[in-house]
Amino acid sequence: MEIGQVFEREIAGRRLSIETGKLARQADGAVTVRYGDTVVLVTVCVSEEQREGTDFLPLTVDYEERLYAAGKIPGGFIRREGRPSEEATLASRLTDRSIRPLLPKAWRNDIQVIITVLSADQENDPDILAVIGASAALSISEVPFYGPVGAVHVGYINDELVLNPILPELEHSLFDLVVVSTSQVVVMVEAGAKEVPVELITRAMRFGHEANQEIIRLQEQLQKECGKAKVEAPVVNVDLEIASAVSSIIGGRLVQALSQTGKAQREQALSGLKKEVVDGLKELPEADVVAAFDARVKEELRRSILDTGRRIDGRGLGEVRPISCEVGLLPRTHGSAMFTRGETQVLTITTLGSVGAEQRLNGLGIEESKRFMHHYNFPPFSTGEVKRVGTPGRREIGHGALAERALLPTLPTDEDFSYTIRLVSEVLGSNGSTSMASTCAGSLSLMDAGIPVKRPVAGAAMGLVTGEDGRYAILTDIDGLEDAYGDMDFKVAGTDVGITALQLDTKLKGISIEVLDEALRQAGEAYRFILDKMRQTISSNRPQLSPYAPRMFKMMIDPDKIGAVIGTGGKTIRSIIEETKTTIDINNDGTVIIGSPDEAAAHKAMKIIEGLVREVEVGAVYTGKVTRVLNFGAMVEILPGKEGLVHISQLADYRVARVEDVVKVGDEITVKVIEIDNLGRINLSRRAMLPGAQADEAAAPMPTEGPRGGRPPQRPYHSTGRKA
Repeated sequence: MEIGQVFEREIAGRRLSIETGKLARQADGAVTVRYGDTVVLVTVCVSEEQREGTDFLPLTVDYEERLYAAGKIPGGFIRREGRPSEEATLASRLTDRSIRPLLPKAWRNDIQVIITVLSADQENDPDILAVIGASAALSISEVPFYGPVGAVHVGYINDELVLNPILPELEHSLFDLVVVSTSQVVVMVEAGAKEVPVELITRAMRFGHEANQEIIRLQEQLQKECGKAKVEAPVVNVDLEIASAVSSIIGGRLVQALSQTGKAQREQALSGLKKEVVDGLKELPEADVVAAFDARVKEELRRSILDTGRRIDGRGLGEVRPISCEVGLLPRTHGSAMFTRGETQVLTITTLGSVGAEQRLNGLGIEESKRFMHHYNFPPFSTGEVKRVGTPGRREIGHGALAERALLPTLPTDEDFSYTIRLVSEVLGSNGSTSMASTCAGSLSLMDAGIPVKRPVAGAAMGLVTGEDGRYAILTDIDGLEDAYGDMDFKVAGTDVGITALQLDTKLKGISIEVLDEALRQAGEAYRFILDKMRQTISSNRPQLSPYAPRMFKMMIDPDKIGAVIGTGGKTIRSIIEETKTTIDINNDGTVIIGSPDEAAAHKAMKIIEGLVREVEVGAVYTGKVTRVLNFGAMVEILPGKEGLVHISQLADYRVARVEDVVKVGDEITVKVIEIDNLGRINLSRRAMLPGAQADEAAAPMPTEGPRGGRPPQRPYHSTGRKA
């Protein structure tokens, strides 16, 4: 067996180990990271040739979940992993956002990072091991990397900050904060939180940053002993002559172009100016001319902000664009709302369904399903472009998950609101922070649907512009141009009580905790301002659900009776669903949830189920239907699936010669239970219910021959624990 070099530290009472030299030795950099019994393999490969005509860093991060890691076999016909799960896509984005700012911006050779989860103990999340592994693999490769970075989860349980809480503990944590940092500054943070104050988030960021230092020292030791020699980092050299030529053609018209009030007008003015510059400098390389033009635009935008405290659209640094809100736009949906901020516009639709419609998860985590989903669509018309329309990409999945995380803490519990909830956000116009607009529209749509949310949620995207002299400016509600040419996109969502979600992207090699704390406080002012605007349209949930939404009714049955409701092979429950046109979901504890837009149909289903689980009692009176006529009496179904015998002597208050003279199949008759024998057979009397008549105190003897003779009592079916 090949033996590699292993480096390890104790982090939060568990051993973190990084091994290299054993697996994937043909990669440019490869490490195996283990924490608890969770193991990931991370490899880095670099292409030999540069990409031609590329003006971006060609980095690809692939996160590969292998279900064998959790002892699972994939579902479906082919029984192998297919497209990445949502969790895998989010883990890929987490790693990408953590390492991209620390790679040279002028690097043009393809870099591919592949993360393969080999073992998952369902206690230690592989996502931070992916970040640590990518950092370690890059550190020992020849790629210039301004790391390493450490990555940790921070929770807050029993009024204490907890480092790397295990996955089951996070259910009881006030938040789940991921902190990625270098030895000096924070590179990436993201969190889902249950309305947490800024002060606590800042404490948690500092706590995570300090914990990362031990992980960074571990990687520095690895790099020192196993690292390859680094190639020289490429730099972007601005040709001063080209820059001067571009500036001479532009003159003072750049400020005028940037000052256009609308996004389309601004882009048209900049595009026309750029074409004029390129045409006027045909003797020079076009790529260099375009790069010089873009650098001039970036310089002007940042100069205006840092020198004047005003932005190109005339707003102050902390000013939010004009906002408008509408609800109830669509007549047949269960809830709808549109949120417009500047030129960003999002329409979000709410759909309610039964518990059985919840999303099944087939991943490496401990969760098997979720009842709240938020899906985000970004069609090309939202930016006025012509592009292919296809399946959701990483960006759509990431933005949808962020808004979902922001809204989740305000939803009612399963016990209080037994519905599956799906939100779909359709981006109709984009000019900055569509994910936070989706959060606002989603909150409005939930209230329009009549869902009893705790409080409305709003969000804003914060930007940052830094100068070489140490000056910086934090921008509230950034637009598309400020996102493209700024240094930070820090999305923060919350309620009047506190923060529910945040996510940081930066182009810098990191940001100090002090600046992030300032940005969080400024974001709080912004989303509270937006909340006030939202409340002017709708301040709380509507008192009733849409008439087109299903109604859910809950009842409890004895868990031992679940089998009687389900029936052999699900035959009984399917027949109830078909007859009543309802949805029926049964939990192991005996909770039955029945859904239908028709309240009468739901009550009918409940009555049938009550009959299936109800016990027959001696002396009780039932109205039943004659199912069979025998020589010695009639069989009557008094409860669904439960029959009793009315002996011929108990049919009437006179002597009956033939059963058919009194009843026939299909007749409804009222009977009284006069005996249940030791075999569970039920004796009934019609005679006892006739006016002035009394049933014999002793029932007629049960026949031992014939269709009913010797029938054993029916054994109840016990549920295996799966929902119907």
